[in-house]
Amino acid sequence: MRCKWFLVATICLYTPAAWAGEALSPYSGQETREIKAVSKDEITGYLSGDGMGFAKAAELNHYPGPKHVLELADQLQLSEEQRRKTQAVFEDMNLKAVNLGKQLVEKERVLDSRFAEANISDLELGQLVMEISLLHGKIRAVHLQAHLAERLLLTANQLSLYDALRGYQAAGNQGHHDGH
Repeated sequence: MRCKWFLVATICLYTPAAWAGEALSPYSGQETREIKAVSKDEITGYLSGDGMGFAKAAELNHYPGPKHVLELADQLQLSEEQRRKTQAVFEDMNLKAVNLGKQLVEKERVLDSRFAEANISDLELGQLVMEISLLHGKIRAVHLQAHLAERLLLTANQLSLYDALRGYQAAGNQGHHDGH
């Protein structure tokens, strides 16, 4: 009988603690962010033009990114012309991505502030969300276009080597062009 009361007491003691743990939101702690829906790392990424996974469709299908090509320039044995053109592709992409990223962060800041002030209409909400979505799409397109341009600058052998150097299992000539 004593064991039974111990068991009941244990259940009563631990059940509220378990419920309290379940009540925590996965968003817990994010209420202190500058912009609630965007992490500090995401803000930094947008403002610096980082890829942030926007070009995975290209990168993982044999369309190298200019930033990574420049990092691997020696191993890829890029010619001076390839280096120069790759640098130009990167700079163009980065300039556009940074500009769009600044706009996106500002729109997110406005959206957050309107909710914080409890001062947002359905119309403004719809407008801001559409603008943010459009900017997000433009940033992704800028990164994907850079991968598209970069692929044209490399030979088939360089494309295969790039994939291998980046650690992609399907590295090979699948879908590669014949080079210059």
